[in-house]
Amino acid sequence: MYENTFPNKRFKHTLAFLKKHVIQSETILDLGVENPFSKIMKEAGFTVTNTDGEDLDENQIHLQTTTAEVVTAFEIFEHLLNPYTILKEIKTNKILISIPLRLWFAPAYRSKTDLWDRHYHEFEDWQLDWLLEKTGWKIIAKEQFTHPVKKMGFRPLLRLFTPRYYLVCAVRDEKFNKF
Repeated sequence: MYENTFPNKRFKHTLAFLKKHVIQSETILDLGVENPFSKIMKEAGFTVTNTDGEDLDENQIHLQTTTAEVVTAFEIFEHLLNPYTILKEIKTNKILISIPLRLWFAPAYRSKTDLWDRHYHEFEDWQLDWLLEKTGWKIIAKEQFTHPVKKMGFRPLLRLFTPRYYLVCAVRDEKFNKF
């Protein structure tokens, strides 16, 4: 299914986390356009729709009108200027998020050719936890994992031991639930 794709460790880890926390009968709104991982979710038996590529910082109509039971935000929050607004506008009661963690030995990712493919945020785990709490979400599961690269050098060596990705499953905290 995804054995020969570049981010296969990340995909395997994320799919295992998804299977632990989402029942296949639950419908999913995946933030962002259809991508390799949304296709993997569909191949694994999940019902997934994606947003249409709109700028989610400016347009949250999909978040406000979705009938999906779960929202997934895999590798997208780092590209948004205002994740706070997105988290407040989500109308489902469950969200799964993955983000790249800020690494002290590597700068934030910035594409020199694609103006949209940049990381405005590379969080530390406590920052995402706090953002979720502040927007009315309660974390029920979280984990971190490494993602080594096949290169030689000091930074690639550090990537063997330093967690690069953070996965979170959160549910609406009822004291903040306003709908």
